[in-house]
Amino acid sequence: MQRISSLFCAAALALSGSAMADDFKVVTTIKPLNLIVSELVQGAATSDAILPPGASPHDYALRPSDVKKLNDADLVIWVGPQLETFLTKLMATNPNSFALTKQAGIDFLNYGEKGSDDHSDHAGHGHDDHGDHASHDAHDDHGDHGGHDAHDDHADHAGHDEHAGHHHHHHSGLDPHFWMGPKQTIEAANVITEALIKHDPLHKSVYLANLSTFTSEVNQAVSELNAEIKPLSNKGYFVFHDGYGYFEHQFGLNNLGHFTVEPDRKPGAKTLIAIRESLKDKQAYCVFSEPQFSPAVVDSVTKGTEVNIGTLDPMATNVEVGKGGYVRFIKELGQSFTKCLK
Repeated sequence: MQRISSLFCAAALALSGSAMADDFKVVTTIKPLNLIVSELVQGAATSDAILPPGASPHDYALRPSDVKKLNDADLVIWVGPQLETFLTKLMATNPNSFALTKQAGIDFLNYGEKGSDDHSDHAGHGHDDHGDHASHDAHDDHGDHGGHDAHDDHADHAGHDEHAGHHHHHHSGLDPHFWMGPKQTIEAANVITEALIKHDPLHKSVYLANLSTFTSEVNQAVSELNAEIKPLSNKGYFVFHDGYGYFEHQFGLNNLGHFTVEPDRKPGAKTLIAIRESLKDKQAYCVFSEPQFSPAVVDSVTKGTEVNIGTLDPMATNVEVGKGGYVRFIKELGQSFTKCLK
């Protein structure tokens, strides 16, 4: 009898292991994207990011273990070639690749675009409202740019330095940092949910329920952030790199400029001089650095001024993945702005 019981337990464990092995596997790239996807697949699939927490996609190099993980995935969700240039070649032949910048239904902004002036309490409600936007048909045009490869042409242009403190951006093309904007994040969640249902239809009801919960929680967070941030909309600041446009457009913030267009490139001398002059004129209340990069350049520019120094973490380094993870991320981002600008 004991032997039969032991055999039964062994068989149950084997079946359980087989079921776990057969789980629908989603692989993402950066942690902020995984925060979103992990909530959408909860109870139906697994989600894992290939970049370590805090790693920047701007200078990441794939490891052999990353390539295996990507090839073994049932679905690879990435932002697109405008951000993860290291994936462009590998994903070109992967049938399970799902690049968000190539999908209709997400209101991507271009660098320098002001976006909508409607900073309403609700970030967005669904995919269908955006399905017919003509702007999305043009997104594929940006795919060949590699996004960041094209920026090298501007490394030494004086024009990029001269306007650093004068409300101008110097990228061109699609801005891939959509996860900074709750509105675009909800739109992306709708698009991702459609892809999950297409690839894993057995869990449709779970995915739809997760999407509904995610949307409600993000909208609630937006309402709270609007109340906190709105009084600070006239206070100027500088950021380390040009990556916060979606959050700024959502909440009407007053970005005076950035140190560099790419975080892995050093800012030019004219940029630093222009920012320094703006700080002397007390045009800015705050200068933000990022934990992924040395704050030395920020410290040198702000030395001897009364400006506040804050930190913005676009990669959600210390945010725990799981239920409510994305809301924790945008709330922490909002708190970083309000703490430094008050």
